[in-house]
Amino acid sequence: MKSDYVVEMRGIGKRFGGIHALKGVDLELRPGEIMGIVGDNGAGKSTLMKILSGAYLADEGEIYVEGRKVHLHNPQDAYNLGIGMIYQDLALFNNLDVARNIFVGREYSRGPLGLMLDKKSMYKKAEELIQELRVDIKSPRLNVARMSGGQRQMVACARAIAFQSKILIMDEPTAALGVTEAGKLLSLIRNLKERGLSILLITQRIPDILAIADRVFVLKGGQRQAVLDVSQVTLDDVVTMIVRGKDPNGINAPSVEFQSFG
Repeated sequence: MKSDYVVEMRGIGKRFGGIHALKGVDLELRPGEIMGIVGDNGAGKSTLMKILSGAYLADEGEIYVEGRKVHLHNPQDAYNLGIGMIYQDLALFNNLDVARNIFVGREYSRGPLGLMLDKKSMYKKAEELIQELRVDIKSPRLNVARMSGGQRQMVACARAIAFQSKILIMDEPTAALGVTEAGKLLSLIRNLKERGLSILLITQRIPDILAIADRVFVLKGGQRQAVLDVSQVTLDDVVTMIVRGKDPNGINAPSVEFQSFG
């Protein structure tokens, strides 16, 4: 079935023992869109995204990718559908260089039985990715242990898209970066959008969302509060929604779409 959305999550619920982390959450992501995911600590942001990435199983609800209902039991299922997630800790190997980090676990091979690493092809592909993404990395042979936080984020991005990810989830990518490096990473995220990726960006740095996103999705207490059109809201609008949740008097912005739950 053709859909206007690349991802739809319907009625997603998740419990951890007695904690009701998500309560009937709906989310719709458009093709080629950057959507910010915001909310206080404990709002359910990472839990919702881990369900989409296959790291957690939802207790209830349905997920559709490009209009087709899917069942995500593990990260491999999500990967097979073109969904990649970059976690805050990045999970890079400090003892490996850029190319080896990009292809770790998915190395190119050669020879009659495919038992030999095709290092030449991996370094060539890594170099192409660096140039294509216009990232601030001089060589695919540079060891990641010698890199800055921003450069490490760029390596994680390159790894996520090297295998044809269509949907990229990023968890607090600029949290540990200075202003200059954060700016470079935001430029990279724009480049990823230009490549046609749909991006879900978890962050507490609201100015980052307002700088590059199309819409912002607000969670509070495990419930969807609103989806805001970034072009029509201010920083104060977003912060107010995060802190106060649904305001019965509304916010003076025509872009607010409220989702009601019973």
